Amino acid sequence: MIEIDLQGKRGLVMGVANSRSLGWAIAERLHAAGAELAFSYQGERLKEDLEKLTRDWPGTRLFQCDVTNEDELKGTFAGLRESWGSLDFVVHSIAFAPRAAMDGRYIETTRDDWRTALEISAYSLVAVAREAEPLLNEGGGLITLTYYAAEKVVPKYNVMGIAKSALEASVRYLAYELGKKGVRVNAVSAGPVRTVAARSIPGFMKMFNKVGGIAPLGRNVTHEEVGNLGLFLLSPLASGITGETVYVDSGFHIMGMELGEE
Repeated sequence: MIEIDLQGKRGLVMGVANSRSLGWAIAERLHAAGAELAFSYQGERLKEDLEKLTRDWPGTRLFQCDVTNEDELKGTFAGLRESWGSLDFVVHSIAFAPRAAMDGRYIETTRDDWRTALEISAYSLVAVAREAEPLLNEGGGLITLTYYAAEKVVPKYNVMGIAKSALEASVRYLAYELGKKGVRVNAVSAGPVRTVAARSIPGFMKMFNKVGGIAPLGRNVTHEEVGNLGLFLLSPLASGITGETVYVDSGFHIMGMELGEE
């Protein structure tokens, strides 16, 4: 088994809400590999949760950062510059759409809900990359979390599917621009995972069970498997991979239809 060693590497993980977050699954693997981590959070309640999660991780830094607030975004990276001087990676695990935009029909999405979903779930990656660029070392990486609904219709995912499409396109454009300084940008496309955020999607458990039955591996992906892919993409082992959407979904995305056993 190849062990990934990230001793001496430093990175920011954005969007961890609790221990079931996919951002946390990635953070755990990065920490186990020896990386020093900072986290951003939105609001005091999430700060308390992060403090509990990271209490046994000496040297962890926490920054309040609402990605829709330019001052907080700039302040976070200014704080990282002051603390560390540079960065080796950023994990962007941020997405949101108002519940009303997912309960109804996509065609009924309001202008305000559209703007909210696209700003937080897609534009935030661009804003984060812009602030991170001066700090990222050559050979560094940036990853974000996406979902299959970016390219195929997933009923009730609605405007979030559009936001994920924009997110994946942004990954490609950012990979082109940041590649000039040796920085890689990729997206992790995870299958359905039982997170707090996922459970807010109407009909999530029905989708979860269906995917597990259709996927070639006959099961759903685990938190640990998502974390492993994140670690790989931010490690030297993925030094030639950029601009990609990499799936970790037990193979579900390759299936066209389910015919059943003959």
